[in-house]
Amino acid sequence: MKNINKIWSSKFWWLFLLILVIVVNFLASSFHSRLDLTKEKRYTLSKATKQLLKNLNEPVVIDVFVHKKNLPSEVKKLENSINEFLLNCKDYGKNNLQFKFLNPYEGLPDSLHKRLEDSLYYFYGIYPSVLSAPEKVGDELEISKLIHGAVIKYRDTAIGVDLLEGQKSFGTKKEERAALYNNVEATLEYKFMHAVEKIVSEKKPIIGYALGNGEAFGYNVNDAFVTLRSNYNTDTINIRQVLSIPTQFDALVILKPTLQFSEADKLKIDQYAMQGGKIFWMIDVMYAEFDSLYKSKGFIAFDRNLNLDDLLFKYGARINQNLLQDMQCDQLGQMSGNQDNPQQRLVNWPFFPVLNGTNHPISKNLDGVRAIFPNTIDTVKALGIKKTFLLRSSTNARVLSTPAKVDFEFLQIAPDANLFIVRDVPVAVLLEGKFQSLYTGRISKTMADSLASHGFPFITKSKKEAKMIVVADGDIATNQVSSQDGPMPMGYNFFTRHTFANKDFFLNSLEYLVNPSDILETRAKDYTLRLLDPVKIKDQKTLWQFINIGLPVLLIMLFGFIYQQIRKRKYAA
Repeated sequence: MKNINKIWSSKFWWLFLLILVIVVNFLASSFHSRLDLTKEKRYTLSKATKQLLKNLNEPVVIDVFVHKKNLPSEVKKLENSINEFLLNCKDYGKNNLQFKFLNPYEGLPDSLHKRLEDSLYYFYGIYPSVLSAPEKVGDELEISKLIHGAVIKYRDTAIGVDLLEGQKSFGTKKEERAALYNNVEATLEYKFMHAVEKIVSEKKPIIGYALGNGEAFGYNVNDAFVTLRSNYNTDTINIRQVLSIPTQFDALVILKPTLQFSEADKLKIDQYAMQGGKIFWMIDVMYAEFDSLYKSKGFIAFDRNLNLDDLLFKYGARINQNLLQDMQCDQLGQMSGNQDNPQQRLVNWPFFPVLNGTNHPISKNLDGVRAIFPNTIDTVKALGIKKTFLLRSSTNARVLSTPAKVDFEFLQIAPDANLFIVRDVPVAVLLEGKFQSLYTGRISKTMADSLASHGFPFITKSKKEAKMIVVADGDIATNQVSSQDGPMPMGYNFFTRHTFANKDFFLNSLEYLVNPSDILETRAKDYTLRLLDPVKIKDQKTLWQFINIGLPVLLIMLFGFIYQQIRKRKYAA
């Protein structure tokens, strides 16, 4: 203690103070941490994210495009959140994670803005959104373009991150925009880390696309194929022509088969699952086609007889022979008026329900997923299998038993809301666990020996955890084709020009099946939006102004008065 007093009493005390400040600043910049006291652990990175960042061997550079002057308050808050998140990531990625904020429009003449936007969309899938809502009542309606995204660069590769992709649209009011940006914040970790993981990965998973049973193939699955080949190594496999499904496939996609599966086909699929294979089923058990509606002015929905019921039942799922209708649905164009003056109007089409996600990371916080003549799905008892629903109807749904007639009569009159009384009807389910083979005790010893002689011994139960996703709609990943523009994105509506979140659900499902890193789990983050009550703000405005402004002044004055009284008493004697 005496030595410390000597230091501060010497004429070089300022030098010791300067050295102390430098040392403290150095330690603060080198060793720092934060304490996350938020209920939802908003500022805590997942274990998978930390591991990914620690394993970076070369620099990853992130250019964030949110930055722009005079941002609305909720967009500015998003920019600050991105900055805090990336700073937190840099603690683990060190010098191998670099980032900066920039305004891509800065310095560009207006004539080049459209070219910039087209380039960002073509190369990175990022397109500007338009903010056209005033900050508060009385403000001018200011329309501004903002690019909510980033480009991540690694070596000689770059990929885009669209922060608004798949997000629900709430509206243009300030509170509605705040809800949107709150959801964007909740997905920051997933979107950035998924992109980083994708760009640094040395090996892509291998996806098999099943053929041989009338599966969708051609222009109507163009977007699905482009999506598969952009993100994975993809190859087709004709199940009827092979002895077995190779285990080198990390997942098998079975998209809208239309021909009956033989027992031999089902055995190959079954044994692939028993070896831990992952399967993404998208099945229409009923014949109900959009093309037939326009060509024949209607049709009768009937069973396709795919012969898959017993196989799916054994794994824990049952697709019902019915059709789902929903008041929350897509729209179709209908011609009205006379021949001299035809007009097109948009009408709700309950056979095309817009499905809601659940709390599972695959579908949480997704925009609506458009289905086309979907069936409903149930779960059944399957020992050791965990079942999780992924897509559901709204609270105003209806189930039609089949055979059912489908024609344009449904467009002529508004649907009776009193008939739509069923809620949360499941359409997609995730199955996880060690599956039991359907063919245990059903194949002869001769067949079992034949399989073994070809190097494929019969397996009665999967030796490791396997996964399946079963969707009761084969059109969930198909796309329409324009005579002028060619294949359109999956989930795109010609009449409204709106694209639903079908591709996001498709990709999230595949990621969950093939990616063992658990990065997708970060999509399950749930940020609570704590908005101030506008009624209380108006009623209690004066009170809180006094508490925030007047009360601190009064406390200081009170402290000064008490301090003076203590001094008077102390020195009065």
